[in-house]
Amino acid sequence: MTVRGCGIRDIAAITGYSKDKVQAALKRHEFEPFPKQKHYPTLEIDEFWTFVGNKSNKVWLVYAYHRESGEIVAYVWGKRDLATARALKRRLKELRVTYDRMATDDWAAFLNVFSNEEWHLVGKQHTVGIEGNNCRLRHKVRRAFRKTCCFSN
Repeated sequence: MTVRGCGIRDIAAITGYSKDKVQAALKRHEFEPFPKQKHYPTLEIDEFWTFVGNKSNKVWLVYAYHRESGEIVAYVWGKRDLATARALKRRLKELRVTYDRMATDDWAAFLNVFSNEEWHLVGKQHTVGIEGNNCRLRHKVRRAFRKTCCFSN
């Protein structure tokens, strides 16, 4: 039901289960992607914010994306800080993912963590793929940034 855009309260109302039971079931079935390849020519990294409960409880998704395949290679949840950027780099190492180039925007945490990379591409022109994916995520999730889908055609 979450794939169809139903929230936890909607699922509870439809199924007759409590919100807590629905949430516990969703937590048990959390999806953990595993990279389809061990080596990628270029990975794009960006951050994406949403909230839990209300907008004062912001959480950030920082993830690595492969534009050619549309694959989310690795991700971490956290605050918009240096520790979360470091956690993503650690996650890529845990998964034994290698890459030729890393593309990020000019956020200071990315510059700090990935600046030692030999081929670190910095700038929005290098992160077009992941920015487009952020738009698709916002549209599919609907709850990220807005309570409804607010894109007009």
